[in-house]
Amino acid sequence: MYRNMTVLEQGRLIREKKITSLELTRYYLDAAKADFAKTADDSAKINAYISLDEEGAMRRAEEIQAKLDAGAYADSPLAGVPVAIKDNMCIDGGATTAASRILAGFRPPYTATAVEKMLAAGAVVIGKANMDEFAMGGSTETSYFGITRNPWDTSRVPGGSSGGSAAAVAAGLAPYALGSDTGGSIRQPAAFTGLTGFKPTYGSVSRYGLMAFASSLDQIGPLAKDALDCAEIMRIISGPDPQDSTCVIEKPFAAVTAASSAEGFFRGKKVAVPTNYFAEGVAPGVTDAVRGAIDEIRSFGAEITEITLPLADYAVPVYLITSFAEASSNLSRYDGVKYGYRSGQARDILETYYKSRSEGFGTEVKRRIMLGSFVLSSGYFDAYYKKALKVRYLIKKEFNDALAGCDFILTPATPTVAYHHGGQVRDPIAMYLGDIFTVSVNLAGLPAVSLPCGSDRSEGGMPVGMQFIGRAWDDMELLAAAAAYQSATGHHARVPGEREDYAI
Repeated sequence: MYRNMTVLEQGRLIREKKITSLELTRYYLDAAKADFAKTADDSAKINAYISLDEEGAMRRAEEIQAKLDAGAYADSPLAGVPVAIKDNMCIDGGATTAASRILAGFRPPYTATAVEKMLAAGAVVIGKANMDEFAMGGSTETSYFGITRNPWDTSRVPGGSSGGSAAAVAAGLAPYALGSDTGGSIRQPAAFTGLTGFKPTYGSVSRYGLMAFASSLDQIGPLAKDALDCAEIMRIISGPDPQDSTCVIEKPFAAVTAASSAEGFFRGKKVAVPTNYFAEGVAPGVTDAVRGAIDEIRSFGAEITEITLPLADYAVPVYLITSFAEASSNLSRYDGVKYGYRSGQARDILETYYKSRSEGFGTEVKRRIMLGSFVLSSGYFDAYYKKALKVRYLIKKEFNDALAGCDFILTPATPTVAYHHGGQVRDPIAMYLGDIFTVSVNLAGLPAVSLPCGSDRSEGGMPVGMQFIGRAWDDMELLAAAAAYQSATGHHARVPGEREDYAI
């Protein structure tokens, strides 16, 4: 019943007293618990959550409902609506693992600023969503807590690293979720699961309390059913934070209202389409769906211009060098001494470091730490890391130059639809190349939104996502464009078929 409704629609029902926060929270908790209870080898198990907080969520829902009944939260349309939080965001006293064994038993003594802002707006946290370990992966198959499955086809991945957040929303186990995006970790799962996912301008949302993967790339953002939901979430979580020196926005973003019509928004807008984003390697079904969306936007009155972004060919290697280097530095703090997992086999301090990290980290995390340490080493720093930073600047300049001549850039979100489990996790290069359309945005610090634009019939109707990229700080204009497109099309309204193996 509620799973097909947007967050704003659910919030409206609560404010109109047609349903209470307790009823809505219980509905989603029951759905999540039913999935949580399935065995790990059950092919119907989505495994979207690492942990649920049933008692805390119901207590919180009761508190919020009492405040709503007393007239509070008049300016918060999401008050009382449940939310799933990616498990790399700290919540005071709650289990937070980043899907890694090395953080077993860790309970942070503080809450991430973005989560605090959601709580201040009346959100009800029902659980922590599964993810790739330390956000390193593109399929949610590197989690210590098992793989997450795509609700559209449980033999396929939901994307990553925010795959648990995306799967929870798509499967009706949460109405919306927070994820983090380092190189496409919100937008790719959104594309794979038929959702709208937003990566904000770097510096617009505080990273305080977000477990760092690559500090110059990470940003927290929403996954929801449509762009207006994402816009409202962004209005809440954006804004300055004295605890994060990289959060340089001066005030939160303003609200977005629905456009009167798609024609009213797009007429006269200039939309650039990079032709080299439709080259070899992009699935025909993806190309057809995105080209169809381009034709729709043209029919709304937009001016479509073709451009090339040649430096995009270097985006993946630059991203890998940069992110791996920052990861090797950030993850050095996990040493088995201060908190988290400690090996019981260690005989001295050096063995404590070695064995705890060897046993606590998964294969993909170890790979990135080693490669990051290599590119930062004295013999290779100039050849790799320093050169990558120079090319990163050129990529940022190329995008800024392109955006100076248009309102936004339109690209596919991913080169393929969701692939089958095991298809890429054993081939890391193939997985890294799957981020080819998203990593440039993080390198340039720009905002981007992934939204459904059709399906790939050759792949059983799996969702296809396209991506709008905008100028820095034009976040809400970008979400307004997505909302305008969605007001005239029904791609975002599709949900996974009501199959017995995961129907709620």
